[in-house]
Amino acid sequence: MSVKKLKPTTPGQRFRIVNSFNQLTTRKVEKTLVKGKYKSGGRNNIGRMTMRYLGGGHKRKYRIIDFTRRKFGIYAVIKSIEYDPNRSSFISLLHYEDGEKRYIITMEGFKVGQKVISGKNIPFNIGNSTFLSDIPLGTHISCIELKPGQGAKIARSAGSFAQLFAKDKKYATIKFPSGEIRMIMINCMATIGIVSNLDHQLERYGKAGKKRHVGKRPRTRGVAMNPVDHPMGGGEGKASGGIPRNRRGQPAKGFRTRTKKRYSDKYILQRRKK
Repeated sequence: MSVKKLKPTTPGQRFRIVNSFNQLTTRKVEKTLVKGKYKSGGRNNIGRMTMRYLGGGHKRKYRIIDFTRRKFGIYAVIKSIEYDPNRSSFISLLHYEDGEKRYIITMEGFKVGQKVISGKNIPFNIGNSTFLSDIPLGTHISCIELKPGQGAKIARSAGSFAQLFAKDKKYATIKFPSGEIRMIMINCMATIGIVSNLDHQLERYGKAGKKRHVGKRPRTRGVAMNPVDHPMGGGEGKASGGIPRNRRGQPAKGFRTRTKKRYSDKYILQRRKK
């Protein structure tokens, strides 16, 4: 995967860095695995705005992704690698031997025609999905379950992966992309490999209009508001807003918001890096 810097033919193109998409193999989507996606503009079921700075953007269709990979012991062939507007990684269309079709998250190194499988006692090839108890130590894994049968929750975005550190009878110790080291039940599933589109972090929008195409509206700084609207608002001229905090008064810049008595604290061996 690579990116390309556009020639500065217009002010918006001057700082634009785009994905070359040379890994994709088709523009057509599998219609049986697609459904409509409605926009809320940040409004809830009674029409009140609960999320600010959302709205607009290009129309999208949702691709139904198989995050559970519970079709055990049946080989599938990768038919295509496609773009998904709902996530930063690419997706792959699988054709199973029994005729079923499913989308999965693309791993780095996928090729059309390659075979993948999930289950126990399978080869440790890229894209294969199995239980943490069967994966060798030190392996790069992604699309990891937090609870058995729940479906992938960890390391699903572009270029992300975790590393398997240790195992015992009940838990596996995993280092997450954030740097956190945590225990997960050994009968949870994970996929071998690194998520595709590694260069996603190098992309640059180049202009505000591209941000609007994604569905994000301009964000107003707290210090630019009035005191009635934000704790950091008000003051004469370009006065500072005082202690950095959000509109509810909660401090920012290192203030810990995690509940002190959270049930999963006992599974975290080392907190993520600051």
